[in-house]
Amino acid sequence: MQSILITTAYLGPVSYFSAISRADKVIIEQFDSYHKQTYRNRCRILGANGPLDLVVPVVKASITKTLVKDVRIDYATRWQSIHWRSLFSAYNSSPFFEYFADVFSPFYSKKWNFLIDFNQELTLLILELMQIEKEMKLSFCYEKSFAEGIDMRESFSPKNKESKEVGQCIHKTYTQTFSAKFGFVPGLSIIDLLFNMGPESERILLNK
Repeated sequence: MQSILITTAYLGPVSYFSAISRADKVIIEQFDSYHKQTYRNRCRILGANGPLDLVVPVVKASITKTLVKDVRIDYATRWQSIHWRSLFSAYNSSPFFEYFADVFSPFYSKKWNFLIDFNQELTLLILELMQIEKEMKLSFCYEKSFAEGIDMRESFSPKNKESKEVGQCIHKTYTQTFSAKFGFVPGLSIIDLLFNMGPESERILLNK
């Protein structure tokens, strides 16, 4: 796959990282308007009671349209503690949680001002852990169309069906922590794949 333009995502879904792993170059859009109920500030994990959405609260802006690059994280609630406890509860019995826990736990104690910086550091860490080397940069301005490659800014949404571009990045199913109870649950965060499959994650993303 050639260059792709995608939105920022908090522990984005497996399909999001499948697209990244197949692209030659990845550009993260930071000049689009922020929208609620997107993967920009939420992810979905699988716990003992089923799928669970983890949402990063953001500071409400005084203007109607806020650029993604300007969205600040709201620390009025103890969301970091809640997210980490939820991740521990869902994945502490998974094969690779103990192996990766120490590198993820600082993200739930340290504070970042901007959502995009928090997301970007997490994304780069995950790619590093999966040993995926990728040219990745933030956009310099907003462009309505993306002549350089494939525009995937509208491709990933927790509310809508996956686009045809995402359909081209179909990944293999894999054993999840609660597969015996729920079967395979699609659309989960990359963290689900990483904690369950460890070094095999890239193979799953590339459908090998």
